[in-house]
Amino acid sequence: MYYIDTSALVAYYCPEPLSREIQDLLGQQGKPALSALTEVEMYSAVARKVRMEELDKSDGQRILAMFAAHVDAELFQMVYLEKHHWKLAKGWIGLFSTPLRTLDALHLAVVSAESLELVTSDRLMHQCAGMLGLKSNLLSV
Repeated sequence: MYYIDTSALVAYYCPEPLSREIQDLLGQQGKPALSALTEVEMYSAVARKVRMEELDKSDGQRILAMFAAHVDAELFQMVYLEKHHWKLAKGWIGLFSTPLRTLDALHLAVVSAESLELVTSDRLMHQCAGMLGLKSNLLSV
């Protein structure tokens, strides 16, 4: 099962160069996984696009309403962060051997603990996943 990180999720809902690629990929997947962290980051990313005038406010509201409706309709398998996810992320960061960022470490902890396959457009996150022996698909144009 795929775990969709925020970079890929935003491209699914917002017009971006990777939109077609992620839409095709998710069209082949039954019910991809998201974490509650991804859900919050999605709202933040859309709000940023509105502030940066990449989207107008009504489009931002429409995108978030559609995303919320999809979450409510359980089109995604939701994974909630638990103590073991935090502990795993902390342990990886404490190795000092990867350029892991805090939230990426939490996403990757979910991928690892739940035996998922990452889908991302974030090159650094993809690189870190590989360093940790995790399955990862890098979307690129």
